[in-house]
Amino acid sequence: MNQFKVPVDLLMSNMAQGVRKARTRARKASEVLLDTLETALSQTPYEVVYQEDRVKLKHYMARKPSGYKTPLLVVYALINRETMLDLQPGRSVVERFLDEGIDLYMIDWGYPKRKDRFQGFDDHINGYMNNVVDFIREKHKVDKINLMGICMGGSFSVMYSALYPEKIKNLVTTVTPTNFNTDKGLLHIWMKSVDVDAVVDTYGNLSGDIMNLGFLLLNPARLMIDKYVGFAEHMDNKNFVENFIRMEKWIFDSPDLPGEVFREFIKECYQQNKLIQSRLEVGGKRVDLKKITMPVINFYGKFDHLVPPEACDQLTRHVGSRDTEDVCLNTGHIGIYVSSKCQDAFAPKIATWLKERDGGPATGDTQAKSGRKSAGPKFKKAKKSLAAAAPSDMEPNRRNRAV
Repeated sequence: MNQFKVPVDLLMSNMAQGVRKARTRARKASEVLLDTLETALSQTPYEVVYQEDRVKLKHYMARKPSGYKTPLLVVYALINRETMLDLQPGRSVVERFLDEGIDLYMIDWGYPKRKDRFQGFDDHINGYMNNVVDFIREKHKVDKINLMGICMGGSFSVMYSALYPEKIKNLVTTVTPTNFNTDKGLLHIWMKSVDVDAVVDTYGNLSGDIMNLGFLLLNPARLMIDKYVGFAEHMDNKNFVENFIRMEKWIFDSPDLPGEVFREFIKECYQQNKLIQSRLEVGGKRVDLKKITMPVINFYGKFDHLVPPEACDQLTRHVGSRDTEDVCLNTGHIGIYVSSKCQDAFAPKIATWLKERDGGPATGDTQAKSGRKSAGPKFKKAKKSLAAAAPSDMEPNRRNRAV
C-alpha cells in the first residue's frame, strides 16, 4: 500500500510566494494611501440660480448648443444627496446629459433642521417643487418642462405630474417606488410594521445616521463585510481606492429626513399603498394617476434590493398616458447611475427619448384633451424664509402640529 506523501516542497514554495505577494501589495497600498487622493464629488461646474430656505436649484450649462427646446429638471430623493449623479469625471450622469446638449437643472434639498420637522408632502410638492418648476418655466418662457425623478424624488415627481400635468411635458422616473404592496425586499416588510407615529413624535426628523444603519442591516454580509474585504484586496490600486472613498463619502453624507415626510411616506405609501391606487391626497388634492397624460419612461433595476421591480413596474399601467415605456436594467439601486455597463443604457437612452418628444406637443396632452387654457408661466416669488420667520430652529414652520 502506497503511503500518502505530503508535497512539502510545493507547500513551502506556495507559502513563500504568497508572503512575497502580500509584502508587495502592502508596500504598494502604503504608497497609495499616503499619496494625494482625488476623491472630490460633484466636480461639474454649476450655478445656484434659485434658493428658498434650505432648498437650492442647481443649473448646469450644456456643453454644446442645445438641440432641446425643453429644459430638464432632476428631482433627487430627500435621502442621501444628489451628488450621486456626478460622482466623478467620466462616471457622471450629469456629464452625459450636458454632452447631449440638455439644459439641466437639479434640486438640492439641503440639510433639514429641527424646524423642518413639520414639512410634509404638501410643503415639498406644492411648495418647493412647484416654485422651482415655475421659476424654470419663467426663465425659459415655456409652459412645460421635462421632469426626471429618482427614488423618493421619483415618487414626488409622479405626484407632481398628476397634480400639475399642464406644467410637465415628459416624465422620466428612475428606481421609483409607486406600488408598495409587495413583500419583495426587506425594506417593504419592515416599513409595514413600523410605528411611524411613535418614531416621529419622539424624534422629530429621522436621523440620517439611523437611516444608514437601517440600510446596512438590509444586507449586512455584503455591505459591512464583503465590501471592506474587497477594499483590503484592492487597496494597492489607486483608482479603486479613489472610487471606493468617493462612494463611501456619498453613502454617509446623509441628511436627516423631515419627520412629516417620513410619517406620510410610511403611512400613506408603504402601509396603505395609496399612490398607485390614486387615493393619495397632497394638500387636499387627490393624486389621480390618470391625469398623467404626458409621455412616461420608467427605469428600474432587476436586482434592486431597496426598490424591487415589483414596486416600480406597475406605474405605466395606471397612468393616463398612451406613450409609456418600461426599461429594466440588469443592475441594482445605485448601479443604474454609476455602473460603467449602464452608462450607455441610461443617460443616452433618456436623451434620445426626450429628443424624440421635444418638438411637437406631448402625446395625450391634457390641455389638448380638456381644452383647458394653459396656466402659462406664473412664478410666485419665493416664500418668506422660514429661518427668518422662526426665531429659533425649534419653532414649527408652515404647519403647526402638536407633538
